Order: sequence, then C-alpha cells, then structure tokens
Amino acid sequence: MLSDWLPNLLIGWGIQWLGVLSPGPGVALILTVATTKGRTAALTTCLGIAIGAACLAFAGVVGLAALLSDIAWAMTAVKLAGAAFLTWLAWKSFGKMMTPGAIPQASTRKIGAGKVALAGLTMQLTNPKAILYWMAAAAVAGLESAPAAIIALFIAGGFVNSFLGHGAWAVALSSKTFLSLYSRAHRWIEGVLGVFFAFAAFKLATSRT
Repeated sequence: MLSDWLPNLLIGWGIQWLGVLSPGPGVALILTVATTKGRTAALTTCLGIAIGAACLAFAGVVGLAALLSDIAWAMTAVKLAGAAFLTWLAWKSFGKMMTPGAIPQASTRKIGAGKVALAGLTMQLTNPKAILYWMAAAAVAGLESAPAAIIALFIAGGFVNSFLGHGAWAVALSSKTFLSLYSRAHRWIEGVLGVFFAFAAFKLATSRT
C-alpha cells in the first residue's frame, strides 16, 4: 500500500520543503527567539511551528484550507490576525533595537516552553503563505481517496519535515558564531527584523485574496 502512495507523499512533502527552506516570518521569529532566549527556546518555537504544519496538513487533506480561502470574511480574519501578530513582533524588535548596553546571555534566561511554542503555532496558523503551500501540497499529492494510514503518514511527515527544517534554522541562528555577531550588531539586526515584520504586516493586511 505504501509503495502505491509513496510518489504522492513525496510530491506533497517536496512542496512543503520549498516553503520551509525559503526564509519568511517563521524563520524571522526563530531568529528573534534564538538570539534572545537561546537554542532550547528556539527549538521549542520550531515545535509549535511543526504542530501548526500538521494542523494545516490535515486541513489541506480534508479540504478545510480550500474552504477557508473561499470564505472572504474567514480569510480576512486570518490575515488580520497574522498582521496583528507581525505588528507585535515588529514592536518588540524595535524596542530591542533601542535598548543600549550588553546583550543578556540567552542561555541563562528562563522562559515557559508553552509561551514560545504558542508563538510558533500562532505564526504558522495565521500565515496565509503557509496555508497556501499546504493547499498546494495536498492538492498535488491527491490524497483525497487515500487510506487513513496514508493520510496519517502525510500529516506526520509534515510535522517531522517542519521540525527538522526549522530546527536547522534554529541551530544555525543560535550558534556561538552567530550570537557573537549578534552581540556586536544587535541594533542593526533588530532594526532589520523590525522593518521586515512591519512590512510583512502591512502587506498581509492590505493584500487581496
């Protein structure tokens, strides 16, 4: 049974990897967490993103994502929620940009795992780009008539792919080399992040779907 559906699964996961490997708001969020709260928190953020990916994979297979895109007010609500979240991230980045002095050691700061995981989950579920990628992945994979076990495997694979891909970003962005660079240029980095988040929020809020 698996051999019959394997090409479909690989095509769907391949589309997902295009989204994971292309930097966007999710990677920017991981960068923010990695440089201020450390690698563990960044990986926990990736866990939240991966849970969101699994939710979108399920929605894509059962057609909820496509239905959402056809309901104007629902998609508008998703866009506005995403824009509000990105605006909040921009505010946080600009605040850190204006903070003088040394950067606190990320490894010594404690933060609830649920909080950073929820941030990752929120980012994923309010990101129309992610929704559209999963709509495309599910449509191309053509799993509408697949057995439940194959659909479950597709969703589980989406979770693993998301966690591994974003986790690689988290490890790289929390490395000693990058953190050393961040400690010397944190105002510039946070300023760029703030502009990116603000621009993404504006584009999302004003885009037509």
